[in-house]
Amino acid sequence: MAWDQLGVPKWTFEKGLVDVGNGIYAYLQPDGSWGWSNAGLVVDGDQSLLVDTLFDVPLTREMLDAMQAAAPAAAHIDRVVNTHSNGDHCHGNQLVADAEIIASKAAAEEMEELPPAALAAIVAGTRGQDTPLARFIEKAFGPFQFEGIEHTPPNRTFEKELSLEVGDKRVELYEVGPAHTRGDVLVHVPDDRIIFTGDILFVEGTPIIWAGPVGNWIAACDRILALSPEAIVPGHGPITDARGVEAVKAYLEFVSVEARKRYDAGLSAQEAARDIALGDFSHWSDAERIAVNVDTLYREFSGGDGDGDRPNLLAAMAELADL
Repeated sequence: MAWDQLGVPKWTFEKGLVDVGNGIYAYLQPDGSWGWSNAGLVVDGDQSLLVDTLFDVPLTREMLDAMQAAAPAAAHIDRVVNTHSNGDHCHGNQLVADAEIIASKAAAEEMEELPPAALAAIVAGTRGQDTPLARFIEKAFGPFQFEGIEHTPPNRTFEKELSLEVGDKRVELYEVGPAHTRGDVLVHVPDDRIIFTGDILFVEGTPIIWAGPVGNWIAACDRILALSPEAIVPGHGPITDARGVEAVKAYLEFVSVEARKRYDAGLSAQEAARDIALGDFSHWSDAERIAVNVDTLYREFSGGDGDGDRPNLLAAMAELADL
């Protein structure tokens, strides 16, 4: 089966604010590749909740201006939910620092391990070098302005589930990590049948398993499907429906099976990543993420825990990207 055309035609994948309906908005950033993440807004009456900020301050400011123009309640953001710890979902927090900023406990802890200054140093450290790694980092992170970002962590954390109210709207937060990262959260607006998934969903882009276990991520996909949402706003890519969830689940299952075959055959993780033919998923962007995914799966197969060696994983992806 070809897993393509997963966006819902009703909502075109163009940069900017999309009115999903009934006081709920998605902010989309094509092409959904490295750093080009989505966010969301829920408003009711004079209250507002922002789902994620963006990778740098200028992008986040542009988004907030668009939201304020569309919804007066967004002139002051009351609450923010960071769906996970990756910078493209929280680096703009300083612009909403007076809001209640919510994340899972695990996500908040993980944010302290790679603050904006650390990522800025990685980009600056390879700038101008003519190596596969430098070219990869420039392509993935070069468009963004990391210098001068003020690390603004969550000021409220939770574990497992948290119920919120935005005016008369009920918003449910479900912790489904560790999966993509150690503290992934889904943001569900049940009465409107809309869900913001953070990076549990990359639509028409390759998922990346930084944390695992993969079984948790597959279970998160099943949980989304069980909620029967009508509109699903992924962390990256176009607004989707159940097909987008099924596609991510299919990729995770496929990679798990293929990696296990090669693990049992004695191939190294890097050898396995090069050997796996992606088939129906080969046209998705950022295919080089297979290097991280296989490494995470190998650690799971061997009974290990903890994160992989990110500098080495960046280098492995750079080699596969072959820029």
